Amino acid sequence: MTSREDLRNVAIIAHVDHGKTTLVDQLLRQSGQFRKGELVGECILDSNPLERERGITILAKNCAIDYTDRHGEHYHINIVDTPGHADFSGEVERVLQMADGVLLLVDAFEGVMPQTRYVLSKALDVGLRPVVVVNKMDRIDARPHQVHNEVLDLLAELGADDDALDFPTVYASARDGWAAAERPDHSIPPPPEPGSGDVHDVFDAIIKHVPSPTSDRSAPLQMLITTIDYNDYVGRIGIGRVFAGVIRAGQTVTVIDRHGTPRTERVAQLFRFSKLGRTQVD
Repeated sequence: MTSREDLRNVAIIAHVDHGKTTLVDQLLRQSGQFRKGELVGECILDSNPLERERGITILAKNCAIDYTDRHGEHYHINIVDTPGHADFSGEVERVLQMADGVLLLVDAFEGVMPQTRYVLSKALDVGLRPVVVVNKMDRIDARPHQVHNEVLDLLAELGADDDALDFPTVYASARDGWAAAERPDHSIPPPPEPGSGDVHDVFDAIIKHVPSPTSDRSAPLQMLITTIDYNDYVGRIGIGRVFAGVIRAGQTVTVIDRHGTPRTERVAQLFRFSKLGRTQVD
C-alpha cells in the first residue's frame, strides 16, 4: 500500500444555511491560486440556478485547491461540497465515498440540527473522522462552548469511536473571512481585528487531521463512480475515486453497472480536478 502524503480528500457537511458554501468561497479566495477578479460574486460553487434562488446546495460539487502551508509543504486538497438537505441524502451517501475525512460545519448559535445528525451518521458509517468548524462566530448570540458540547454529545450518541470523539475544533466567521483553531487548553481564541484574519487554520486542520489516501498501485484497477456528469463535447463523464491500481487515458477497462453486468469500455479522456474546473491528464 502506498500513501499520497501530498493529497487530501475532504467532504463538507452541514445543515442548510450554516455557512458551508460561504466557507468554501473563502477557502478558494484565500488559497492564493486565483488572480484578482478571477472569482466573482458569492456562492461560487452553487452554479445551479435553483441553488442560487433558494440559497441551498442541491448537487454535490468538486473543486481542488493547491495549498502551500507555513512550512512550504505543497498539498493538493480535493473538496466535495455536499448537499445539506435531507431530501438529497442519496447524493450525500454516494459522494462521502470520495473522502477520507469531513469538515462538520455547525452554526455557533443554532448548533447541531437534525439534518446534520443524519449526514454525520453516514460519515461515521464509512469511517470518516470529523474536523468540527463552529461557524458564524460573528453572531451576537453565539454560544460556542455549548455548541461544542452538543457536537460531542451527538457523536457519543451515534456511537463514534475515541478518535472521532477527540475531534479538533476550529472557530470561524466565514462571512468575515477568518478562522482560529482551538487552543491547547481548549479555550476559544479571540476574534482578530476586522480585516486582519484569514482561514488558514482550516487548511492546517485538514492537513493535520484528515488522513492521506492509500492504495495498492500494483493491484488491478478498482474505481468507484459516484456521480455522472455530462459535457457537450465528450458526452458522459464518470466522477469517482480510484481505490486500487492506476487508470490511464486510452486504457481498456471493465465497467460493471448497477445490476452487476460487465462490459468492456475504453477511457477516452481522463481529468483531475483543478481549482473550479478540470485539467486533462494522462
